[in-house]
Amino acid sequence: MRSIRRHQPGAAEVAMTPMLDIVFILLIFFIVTSSFAVEDAIGIEAPAPTDGGDATQAMLIRVTEEGLVSINGRYTDIGAVRANIERVKAEMPKAMIVVEVMPKTRVGVIALIRDAAYDAGYVEGVSLMLSRTD
Repeated sequence: MRSIRRHQPGAAEVAMTPMLDIVFILLIFFIVTSSFAVEDAIGIEAPAPTDGGDATQAMLIRVTEEGLVSINGRYTDIGAVRANIERVKAEMPKAMIVVEVMPKTRVGVIALIRDAAYDAGYVEGVSLMLSRTD
């Protein structure tokens, strides 16, 4: 009589090599096809050093934490900043702009003031100063 051998089925194994190949191909695909956004920084220049011979005229723009804007001590609306900057530029053509902001001032307000200064013709001479709240 012949004995019947029963074949014990082995444990099923999953081949990991093809799966790893697919994962690496997908990773390379997503890296190659992704586009990275380049963020622009606010362009604010440091004030130019003076030799101390003549005093530099400056226009002081203060911005509070609530977003209130004052130009040389006069409170104004954010929409009228450009007109005020142009008026002061007509009176003092070589005046610099100093923007004094509080620590918790919104960046959008600062960007609007910087854009208004650029639109009024101040490509250079816009300085940012952080005010201390002691």
